[in-house]
Amino acid sequence: MLLEKMLQSQGLGSRKYCQQLIKSGAVQIHGEVVDNLKYKADLKQLEFSVYGESFEYREKIYIALNKPQGYECSHQATHHFSVFELFDEVLMNRGLQCVGRLDQDTTGLLLLTDDGQFLQALTHPKKHVAKVYQMHTADPVTAAQIAQLEQGVELRNEAGVFAATDVQSLAERQLQMTVHQGVYHQVKRMLAAVGNKVEQLHRAQVGQLSLSHLDNLPQGEWVYLSSEQIVLAKIREN
Repeated sequence: MLLEKMLQSQGLGSRKYCQQLIKSGAVQIHGEVVDNLKYKADLKQLEFSVYGESFEYREKIYIALNKPQGYECSHQATHHFSVFELFDEVLMNRGLQCVGRLDQDTTGLLLLTDDGQFLQALTHPKKHVAKVYQMHTADPVTAAQIAQLEQGVELRNEAGVFAATDVQSLAERQLQMTVHQGVYHQVKRMLAAVGNKVEQLHRAQVGQLSLSHLDNLPQGEWVYLSSEQIVLAKIREN
């Protein structure tokens, strides 16, 4: 691939700007300056630098963020910060998108990508990718409420019945459960439907990928996913 096209694909800027980077001697490959616009880059295990900043060529990007409170999963956040403020301009130039959404007050595992097929594989209603949530509730969780959640509840303005699996009481007012859909405010609405209320909500897992696979990534921090972790995220059954 022509060097200028490779740089553009990695979010370094417009094609014209990438040409200027090359001509000015700002680009190095294997530690050597490349200022030839006709240079073709071998993409296999390609590492390069621009103005001394190192990059690894990635055809697509797959990112896990441990989302903190107070951040919206929107490019145009209105009342809070945007999660996209946690990423640099180079990544944003690649068209980074959230794989599903978490409410501004919900913490935990959020995936982001520029791969439309990956996003579709995890968010399409027919895929039923499992998502594990942990929560603090306003009132003690009862056995009857757990049974209701597992049997399924109806949600206003939503078709069908919504059931959780692997519902576990972690403490008197702490609950963990797995959902397989992704409708608006689903977990909060399911708890409300059984007569309780979510006070704090945390997503611990998507598919088979959990924060524990990411060395318990601190809140507000992000990492690139490995190929193995990408596969874990797409596994449907928990």
